[in-house]
This record gives sequence, C-alpha cells and structure tokens, in this order.
Amino acid sequence: MKILGIGNAIVDVICKVEENFISQNNLTKGTMKLIFDKNEFQSMLSNLKIEKTISGGSVANSIVGLSQLKNKVGFIGKVSDDELGRKYEDGLKSENVEYFYSKKKEELPTGTCLILVTPDSERTMCTFLGTAGKINENDVNTDVIKQSEIIFLEGYLWDEGEPKKAFEKAINNANKVAMSLSDQFCVDRHKTHFLDLVKNKLDITFANEQEMMSLIDAKDFNEVIDFGRNLKKLLVITRGDKGAISILNNEIAENDIEKNLSIKDLTGAGDLFAAGFLHGYLNNFSPIECLNKGREMSSKVIQQIGARL
Repeated sequence: MKILGIGNAIVDVICKVEENFISQNNLTKGTMKLIFDKNEFQSMLSNLKIEKTISGGSVANSIVGLSQLKNKVGFIGKVSDDELGRKYEDGLKSENVEYFYSKKKEELPTGTCLILVTPDSERTMCTFLGTAGKINENDVNTDVIKQSEIIFLEGYLWDEGEPKKAFEKAINNANKVAMSLSDQFCVDRHKTHFLDLVKNKLDITFANEQEMMSLIDAKDFNEVIDFGRNLKKLLVITRGDKGAISILNNEIAENDIEKNLSIKDLTGAGDLFAAGFLHGYLNNFSPIECLNKGREMSSKVIQQIGARL
C-alpha cells in the first residue's frame, strides 16, 4: 500500500442555498460546524433540495484522488450498516480504494455532511458525525498500517477519548505520518495537542494559511516561514489566491494559483491539493513539482460541483 487514509467516513450531501440561509441558521460562511443533535440536522436538511450525494470525508477525498492517479491506496473509517453506510463503502470500492473496515449495525447512523454552496461558490458545512466520530483503536488494523508507506490523518477526526487512542495507535505503528489540520475551528479547539503533533509526531503537515497562523499565534506569515524552517519536518501550506508553499529546513518552494478558472464549488480544493502533492512526494517529484501537481488537482475539482473528480 502506498498510502492509507484514516478519517471520518462521511456522506456528503450537497445543496445550493441563498446567502440568507447561512445567516438565518447562525452559520459562519466558509467554515464547518459540528451538529450534535440528529433532529436539528434532519430539520435543516428537510428544507433543502439535494443536488448530489457522494461518499466524502476530507482524507477519503484525498485517497480517492490518489487512487485516480494510479497509486495503491486504502482507507479506514467507521460507518454503520445502514443505507448510507452501504453507499459509502460502494463509493470507495468503485474508485479502487481498499476499505479496511467491517461495518456492523451501530447505535449512531453513518456520518453525514451537509455542504451548503452559496451563489459565490463558497461552501459552508454542517456535519453530523454519527458513528464516524466514534472510531476507536479496535477499528485500526496495525498490520495494514505497517504495510503502508505513509498514513494520512485528518484533524477533523482528532478528539479526546476513543478517536485519540485510535490516532496514537496508528501513529505509533506507521512508517511515515502525514496529517491535514482540516479547519481553523479544529485548530483552535485542539491547539496544544495539534502543536505537539506537528512538532513531534508528523512527517508532513498540510494546512492553510489561517490554520497555521492560528496554530502558532503568528502575527504575520514570516513567523510561519521561520517556524517551518526550524521544524525539520515538511510543512505544506495553501494560501488561497497567493498560491502554495512547502518548507523543509531551508528549502522553500512556492507556486502561484492557476488563473481564469471557471470556479463552481470550492469543496475538496484542499483535499485534492493534498492528493496531488502526496502523489508527487510518493513518486520522488521535486518540491515545486509536488506543489504544481497539487495545484493541478485542486484546480480541476473547483471547476465542478463536489469534492471528487
């Protein structure tokens, strides 16, 4: 196995909404909100017209991208044996992703993410984690981890208790560990733990500029560059319309964004960027070639609806 993803197994439900829907539901545009009450989630969904339903989850999206680039990949994520859980598994298998999880009937249903796309193509997410957030160390197969060149984790999955134990078991048995910080709210919630992971446990960290600034309480981006230089691990940061940068010791590579794209939906841009970059990394591309492959993949995905190519 080239790369094994461990993440939230979530079914993406994509809906187009008007701007006022975001404010009426007290959401912060462009972020992800966790919803813990199943009824609250269902009532929000009941007022919407569903455009598309896709097997999603941040790391799973990256893993599918890596599979489409012809890498041998696998995924571990917890679903229930319900209709969405079966759809989820079928969705991965159809993309040649090996799914290392045996589903059974769980107390909570399979996780769902409501992706609300406003007319400006920005996406705001409401996630009901369901059973995905209950992943535990028994769900993580040590042999599969040891046989993978890299494991890829997501910050969304990290939580005190069972998920943390699953994370630690995976990291302790891995050859190399990559992780995406996922979301600024995630970083703010788990700052001390994430900082420890970035400094001491991860070989590759993916983040966007806001997440990284928040993680180290930086006032400007030069502080992030200094942090990256001293880290002695690979740090990859996407910077919106400023392109992306990778830092390893004193080797810094930067690229720009592609211009004149017909952007339809920003969902999955970071996930597919990570897929392209990791593809380059696994195949010994230079840092700038890795960044460019990331850009190529993310540029494709934002010109369509949904986080899968």
